[in-house]
Amino acid sequence: MRILTLDSALARCSAALVEDGVVMAERVQDAARGHAALLPVMAEDVMAAGTPEAIAVTVGPGSFTGIRAGLALAHGIALGAGVPVIAVTVGEALSFALPPLPGRVLWTATDSRRGRVFLEIEGNVTACDLTALPRPAGPVALAGDAGHIVAAWLAARDCDVMLTNARLPTPAGIAAAAVARANGHLPPLDAQPLYIDPPEAKLPAGGLRPPPVA
Repeated sequence: MRILTLDSALARCSAALVEDGVVMAERVQDAARGHAALLPVMAEDVMAAGTPEAIAVTVGPGSFTGIRAGLALAHGIALGAGVPVIAVTVGEALSFALPPLPGRVLWTATDSRRGRVFLEIEGNVTACDLTALPRPAGPVALAGDAGHIVAAWLAARDCDVMLTNARLPTPAGIAAAAVARANGHLPPLDAQPLYIDPPEAKLPAGGLRPPPVA
C-alpha cells in the first residue's frame, strides 16, 4: 500500500510517501508553529513521487492547531483523490517505530505545554501532573518528547524504567501503524482530533459579536 503520511501534532512537520514500509519521498522540518503553512507544501513535494492509496495522519495528543492543520489537509487530499484517511495516535506511531520491548509496557509521554504531560498507555490517553504520575505495575519503557522527564520522575521513585530514543513520530512509524489499523490489528479510530484538554481559547465575556447585517 502506498501511503501519504502527515504529521503536525508536535514540534515537527513531516510529509512522506511510504510504500510497503519503504520511504519513497520525505520532507521533515522542526517547527513549533506554522504547521498549516508548511505541511501542504511538503505534501505536494512528496506526492510528486506517486499517487497515494491512503492518507495516514497523526490525530494527537499534541498541539490543537497542529492537529487541526494535519487533519484538514488529510481530509482534503483524501476527498480529491478518493482514498481513505487512517488515524494514528502519537503513541502508536512511536510504538511501531521501535523494536520489540520484551517484558516492558511502553508509555508515551507528550508535553502538554501546561505543566503536565499526556500519557498514552496501551491505547488509553490521559493528562496528569508530574507529581501525580501513576506507579507502573512492572517494568516500563518511555517514549515521546516528554519521555525523559517522566523517566526521571519514575526512576526517582525506584521504578524499573528504560528510556527509548523515540521522541517524535516518523513517517515509517506512522505508515506501519496505519497498515496495522487498516488490517484490523489496531482498534478502529475516527480521523478526528484527539483532544485531551479543553482548548486554551476562551469566548469573550460578552459572547461573540452578531454577524454583520447585509
